[in-house]
Amino acid sequence: MRNILIDCDPGHDDALAIIVALANKQKLNLLGVTTIGGNQTLAKVTKNAKNILSFLQADIPLAAGQSGPLVKPLKTAPEAHGDSGMDGPYFDGSDYPLSNMNGVDFLYKKMIESKENITLVALGPLTNLALLIKNHPEVKEKIECITLMGGGIDHGNQTALAEFNIYVDPEAAEIVFQSGLPIIMAGLDVTEKAEITVAEINSLQGKGKVSQLAYDLLSFYNKSGQQFGFINSPIHDLCAVAYLLEPDIFKGKLANIHVITDYSLARGLTYGDFRKIAAEPKNTLVLEEVDRQKFVELLIASLTYLDEKI
Repeated sequence: MRNILIDCDPGHDDALAIIVALANKQKLNLLGVTTIGGNQTLAKVTKNAKNILSFLQADIPLAAGQSGPLVKPLKTAPEAHGDSGMDGPYFDGSDYPLSNMNGVDFLYKKMIESKENITLVALGPLTNLALLIKNHPEVKEKIECITLMGGGIDHGNQTALAEFNIYVDPEAAEIVFQSGLPIIMAGLDVTEKAEITVAEINSLQGKGKVSQLAYDLLSFYNKSGQQFGFINSPIHDLCAVAYLLEPDIFKGKLANIHVITDYSLARGLTYGDFRKIAAEPKNTLVLEEVDRQKFVELLIASLTYLDEKI
């Protein structure tokens, strides 16, 4: 079993990643969730995380992290996720406990207390993780790896060159990628291939409580995605969790990744050294391919399992 901590900014695809992690407790031991300002403000994404965890009847500690990036003001994405950051589903307003610790301190405490190494799952901007690594470098010894959704070698989505999570805080991303830690990068190169079809989304309706939630999430997300040219719905953040559960359904290449942090048109660009003999250690596995059918089967199996439990 792998011990994990999820850092996120829910977000429709963040919510589905959390759902799948909690459905696979035999493989993933979720020690806690932290939030970061990204898809929406910190207050909104934290409320969304509380709603998801409450809905799932989870008993997982939750802490709110940084409200914005290291350097620039926060750039949110209401055009993709709606004003709430997770438009679509209805929640009954049940509250969920929130730690009084800052998310960075919470991550540090969890890692120091753990007798085993921990995998960090990063689904939003990398501000919390960058501060954790810079302020507490000793925790690097406790980090098994970082699996993250962010970046793209071929193209971006926030700009032609930069993916949203990295663009929001490229300075933090550069710190994380250059930390020397083992990283699995699920960028747009693979996540846009990890899509669920409209027919598959419709098949979730009325199946069960959790499948219906996924249907509500994905229905909004699918309609929102059409403005960006998508017919089906890439479930970006789920790739970072799916890799931990089914690594064989992915393919990728090792590289050393840097992030452009200047204020040019390339700000937020992730670029890799893929040469046979690179100038720096290849610490990042850049995912490029995914078995879409098996990816969707993992999601649906997880939803079905939780339908029977909740």
